[in-house]
Amino acid sequence: MSIRHATLHQLKIFAAVARHMSFARAAEELHLTPPALSIQVRQLAEAVGQPLFDQIGKKIYLTSAGEALTEACQDVLDRLERLTQELAALQGLEKGRLKIATLSTAKYFIPRLLGDFCAKHPGVETALFVGNREALLDRLARNQDDLYVLGQPPEHMNVTAEPFADNPLVVVARSDHPLVPEKQIAPSRLRDVPFILREPGSGTRLAAEKFFERYGVALKTRMEFGSNEAVKQSVAGGLGITVLSASTIRAELASGELAVLDVRGFPLERKWYVVYPTGKQLSPIVRAFMEYLFAAPAHGASGQR
Repeated sequence: MSIRHATLHQLKIFAAVARHMSFARAAEELHLTPPALSIQVRQLAEAVGQPLFDQIGKKIYLTSAGEALTEACQDVLDRLERLTQELAALQGLEKGRLKIATLSTAKYFIPRLLGDFCAKHPGVETALFVGNREALLDRLARNQDDLYVLGQPPEHMNVTAEPFADNPLVVVARSDHPLVPEKQIAPSRLRDVPFILREPGSGTRLAAEKFFERYGVALKTRMEFGSNEAVKQSVAGGLGITVLSASTIRAELASGELAVLDVRGFPLERKWYVVYPTGKQLSPIVRAFMEYLFAAPAHGASGQR
C-alpha cells in the first residue's frame, strides 16, 4: 500500500493524535471510539511503510516518519483551508474559520473586537484561545491558530509581528497606599516594597524586571500568580504593589479600588502585536480581521492606537 492511498480522514486523525500526543484525547475531539481511531492510524502507518509512533510506558512519541508526516499533514490541511477561503471569496461569500490565540492580559479587549468583527461577518466561524505566554508560544510553535496576540514577540522564533495598539505598563497599588499622593517617585524607593508579580516568563514581568534592573533595584517578590485577576485581588487586599498593563485595570481605577503610582520612568511604553509564523499563508478572512484590528479606533486603557 502506498502513501498515495492514504485518505484525508486518516490524515486528520493522525494530525489530532500528533497534536495531543494521546489517542484517547484525539478520539474524544473527533468523536470516535479509541479502537476505530487506532485502526485508522495503523492503516496510515501501513501506507507510509514505517511506524509513526513509539510507545514507551503509557506515553507515545513521534518517530522520524511521524514527524515528517505531521509536517506534511499540516501543509495539506492548511492548503485545504486556504482553498475553502479562496472559493468562498470567489463566490462572494463570507464563510470560513478564524482561530485567534491571545494573552490573558488582552482578554479585556480582544473578545469585544472579535465580537464586533463577527457581527459584521456572521458567516465566519471563530475560535478564541486565552492563555499565558508559555501556552501561546507553544501553540505558535505548533501553528495551531491563525493569529496570536502578544505584548512581546518571541525573539527565538521566525515570526512576523505587526504592532496594532499601545500597551502601556503602569505601577499599581491599593488606592489608600501611602505612595499614591506622591509625585515622580524614584524607582529606588520601591526597593523594599513588596511586589505581587505575574509568573516567571510573563511578558509584563520581564518588562518590569528589566526596567528596575537598570536602576539597580531587585524587586522584592512577595507573591506571584498566573493571572491578572489574582494579582489585582492581592494588590487590592493590601499585600503589595504590582506592574500591570493599563488595559487590565480600567474597572478598578473607575471604582477607586486601585490607583496608579507616579513612578519616574512609567508608564513603560509597549505595544500589542499580532503575530504569525513568517511565510504563513493568511486566508482572506484572517487578512480581513487584521485590517479590522488595525483600523479599530480604541484598544485597552489609552483609547487610541
